[in-house]
Amino acid sequence: MNMKKYLIYTLSVAALTFTSCGDDTMDKINKDTHHPTAEIVAARLQLSDAIMSTAFSTVSGDYAFYTSSLTEQLIGSGNNQLMKAELRQSVELAASTTFNNVWGSTYSNIMSLNQMIDKVQNDIAGSGGQLDILGAAQLLKAINVGFLTDMHGDIPYSEAFLGSVNMQPALDSQQTIYADIMKLIDDAISNLGNSNGKNLAEQDILFHGNINAWLASAYAIKARYLIHQSKVNAGAVAQAKEAANKALELGFTGMNLSEFNGVTCDNPWSAFVWSRYYTTCSTHVTGYMVGDDPRYEYYNGDVAVDPGDEEAAKISANYDYPLYYDLGSQPVHIMSYSELCFILAEAQLRGGEDATDAFQEGVAASIDEQAAWLGDDEADGAAYAATLPVPTLKDVFQQKYIALAVDGQPETYNDIRRLKAMGEDYIVLTNPFNNQSGINRWPEVLPYGNSSVLSNPNVAAAYGDGTYVYSTKAWLFK
Repeated sequence: MNMKKYLIYTLSVAALTFTSCGDDTMDKINKDTHHPTAEIVAARLQLSDAIMSTAFSTVSGDYAFYTSSLTEQLIGSGNNQLMKAELRQSVELAASTTFNNVWGSTYSNIMSLNQMIDKVQNDIAGSGGQLDILGAAQLLKAINVGFLTDMHGDIPYSEAFLGSVNMQPALDSQQTIYADIMKLIDDAISNLGNSNGKNLAEQDILFHGNINAWLASAYAIKARYLIHQSKVNAGAVAQAKEAANKALELGFTGMNLSEFNGVTCDNPWSAFVWSRYYTTCSTHVTGYMVGDDPRYEYYNGDVAVDPGDEEAAKISANYDYPLYYDLGSQPVHIMSYSELCFILAEAQLRGGEDATDAFQEGVAASIDEQAAWLGDDEADGAAYAATLPVPTLKDVFQQKYIALAVDGQPETYNDIRRLKAMGEDYIVLTNPFNNQSGINRWPEVLPYGNSSVLSNPNVAAAYGDGTYVYSTKAWLFK
């Protein structure tokens, strides 16, 4: 056999061998059996990641870091990004790149939660009928959607998860989105209330399958999103009070993630200050502390500086951040017990009721929690709270401001905008850069993420040159 014939024969055999592979064999060649796609994973197996991503990326990520400067609960420092925010520079606060990471990660969280909901509702991957998983996913989705629209106002939503069917979704109004948030929460309450939690246990790093804790949290979150609507919905305050009381009746003690516990990772605030040193204590927080408030020491108020202090903003080494950030093991508050107490106190006062008990409970809980973190056995939150006068709305908001200075800054940002819309000056911002040459430089909303500004004409049109953030108010806060 000459060389030419041998080559033809060899290629023919190879071709015959290749084509003899069955379709099943070929299908398996490029399949990664060690990393199955989300579509074939049971919904319950996505729960841990959904909880962790919500707590780390959405609740205690860039939204919290940047709004801590806007609320003046911390001073942006370090001669970098947070310094630019502290000095209210548009290059940071109006830039589409600033919140692009958290914008994308929060949408990713919602997409994963949509998958979980779909699997339970349509009996995919063995997930049918698991109402506890469905309720938990609906509640977490409400929280993620809530953060997006609270921070950015109108956002892509109803068309945002259609994949290739619609790559350029339109923006939905915040009013429409809020209606869906409330429906998600009510559906979560219904589903959680009709389940025993047995499907949650394996992957529930938040409450370890305690269905009652999930149900209490759903009512607490409902109270939060109802009180947000106090300016635009006449019945929201009374409904918030009802939801808050129900959460407390069910034993709500906080929706707090502590599973990580400093072992495999650190609290995101601790990781942030250790790696960046971009935050400094603010006199605005210490200025609201009265009497012998133990939190003065925890916050490290002796080195607090004024909001807008240019020297402090440009330097990090000479100033300190709150002591509790050095722990790393402190929990992430998706929603704290203190926040719920202050929501109840606000609702009671707006309804003409005495709010002393709820107010003192919120103050005491804030102190006792921080004292426990830092090993202060002498602090007595209840004793200190009892020294405070009968609360007014101003007292409630200022004590809430102190309590949420730990990691609830986005909620404080919501409170400040809501109070401003209602003509109530209980929290008065003092950073001189908030207004420059008679022009507002304190953002009323946060800028959209760069990925959507570049790829979606609808978002690009709303974004413009970015300066809309100083004049465009979210529906809740108009």
